[in-house]
Amino acid sequence: MTRVGALTALAAFAVAVVAWKAIVVVGGLPPFILPPPEMVGARLAEAVAEGTITPHLRATIVEVLLGFAAGALVALVIGYGLARSALVERVLSPYLVAAQATPILALAPLFAIWFGPGLESKVLICALIVFFPVAISTMVGVRSVDAGLLELGRSLRATRFQVLTTLEIPAALPNILGGMRVGVTLAVVGAIVGEWAGAREGLGVLVNLARGSLFDIPLMFATLVTIAALGIVLYALVVLVERRLVGVR
Repeated sequence: MTRVGALTALAAFAVAVVAWKAIVVVGGLPPFILPPPEMVGARLAEAVAEGTITPHLRATIVEVLLGFAAGALVALVIGYGLARSALVERVLSPYLVAAQATPILALAPLFAIWFGPGLESKVLICALIVFFPVAISTMVGVRSVDAGLLELGRSLRATRFQVLTTLEIPAALPNILGGMRVGVTLAVVGAIVGEWAGAREGLGVLVNLARGSLFDIPLMFATLVTIAALGIVLYALVVLVERRLVGVR
């Protein structure tokens, strides 16, 4: 990120915090409805210092990374098949659309029942929610490869693997990484939903505890801020990879 970009992001964050504070003050809202930003910041620092958030954050990060990796890997393979085989598209498309149309909130309890409240169910939920955007972006990217370049490769007797690695993947990479931008943020959503459905630890579990038995609304907001920050960091990492690989600004 350039210096101008960093300053712009910092200014936007400051405006958001000021707007948050203004809503609290003008609306006269009590802390159990909407705590002011300074109270949330202090509670976040306290929770980090006493070790309340860290183990939950660690658990969620593991779920997100494993789920994103699994979902993206399968999506790349299936997306390529959808792009290059009409038969694969006809057979799989209805099921892919049906899976995407089914709310993850409805599937998460089933996954928790089938696979238990441990890591496996959360990884599968993350993988499922990541799969569709990455698969579709891969399909679109591969189909957008210049037909003339493919014909040139065939005329030079390039192997299927050479065409894949030197023509199709480089040409489709911007689309694929665009899908991964969406997928990595959805992976965070999937992890939280999976933790709500049943888990021993994770930021979703901490949100439920803070709003329920603890009734610690500042802690709940501090956890939500942590979830948002995690999504921003992961998104920024994908953007960084995209800039390194394809030079997108």
